[in-house]
Amino acid sequence: MARFRTLTQQRVELEREWERWATAPRATPEPRNTVLRNEVAQSWRRSLHTVDPGTTGAPGVDDIGDRWAASPLRDPVTALAGELRAVTEDSGYLAVVTDSAGTVLWSCGDRTLRRQAEQVNLAPGGCWDESHMGTNGLALALHTDRPASVFSAEHLVAALHGWVCYSAPIHGPDGRQVGALDLSSTWDRSHPAVRTSVRALVTAVETMLRTAAPVPEPGIRLECLGAARLVRDGVPLPLPPRQLEILALLALQPDGFSPEQLHAALYGDRAVSISTLKADVSHLRRAIGGEISNRRYALTGPVSCDAVDLLAAVTAGDTTSAVWLYRGPLLPGSEAPAVLQWRDHLDVGVRTAVLAGDRAEHAVAFGERVPRDIAVHEHALRLLPPDDVRRPLVAARLHTALRD
Repeated sequence: MARFRTLTQQRVELEREWERWATAPRATPEPRNTVLRNEVAQSWRRSLHTVDPGTTGAPGVDDIGDRWAASPLRDPVTALAGELRAVTEDSGYLAVVTDSAGTVLWSCGDRTLRRQAEQVNLAPGGCWDESHMGTNGLALALHTDRPASVFSAEHLVAALHGWVCYSAPIHGPDGRQVGALDLSSTWDRSHPAVRTSVRALVTAVETMLRTAAPVPEPGIRLECLGAARLVRDGVPLPLPPRQLEILALLALQPDGFSPEQLHAALYGDRAVSISTLKADVSHLRRAIGGEISNRRYALTGPVSCDAVDLLAAVTAGDTTSAVWLYRGPLLPGSEAPAVLQWRDHLDVGVRTAVLAGDRAEHAVAFGERVPRDIAVHEHALRLLPPDDVRRPLVAARLHTALRD
């Protein structure tokens, strides 16, 4: 209750300051001794030249579908969509992603809040850069190239005074801005912990941009974490599970296997003839264009693999990358002895790093992939601040795990 009274007082003071600035004749000198934060005051000075504080919503563009399809943010944001929806829908927030120009590409969140956002065009297609919508979280983050928050009447446009926005720029692997991510809600839900959530989500997106292994043209990509899929030259290539197992093992062990070693890795003590193995290797070799050596089975050409990327992150101690690369256990339907060993190696590596760390976002994200892991959920709750918007989600996961 005390925090709410403080927010109310702050809002009243900002509304008075907004009246002094926004309603004064253009020839009047700007007020001195302002209560505005310096970065907000500077943004108002820039914005008042091009933005009417009485505007009712952002202008829009018509080609948003094409922009989203071409955006480097599409794949990582789509991969994180479940986490973003869980965070926002459970806490009464809206998530927004823009391109580097401040045009909204994607949004999700609380249904009631989304309807309110649509009234000011805080929705795909809306232009939220400073020159169109004045001071707001997205515009400020993109202009200053650092995380920003804008509360209530710190927004230059009066129609946004009921909102609070927490934003951060997103950078590509080359360091250039590719967009921004924002969590917004009504002003009374303002809380410093949301800044941490935004930074964690942006870190996840940037990590995925940095570690994403695009399929070479021509090239082969094996995805075997949580599912199994082989893509060649951008086209899915159906293969039997056994051949996907072989390819995964060859990718994870660059030195390769003798025929006898690979036979043991796949079948253990099962009575399967060596000719069956050789037939599978021959079929796989043809499918991927001959990139497997003959006498000692090893890859002779580039094959990218999500499990190899994960192994590299774990080995390097890069927990952020490891958590966001982990999409589930290695080839979950496989019972091949070597696959089981690698599965445990990768699972234990990521889990140990998460439990040894002090980053709540790691535990929350990893907990989505291991819903029955009580220790991970308990660790997340220990790390999350009492008022963090993610606590209800993690508590629900723990409750479900305890009941299983």
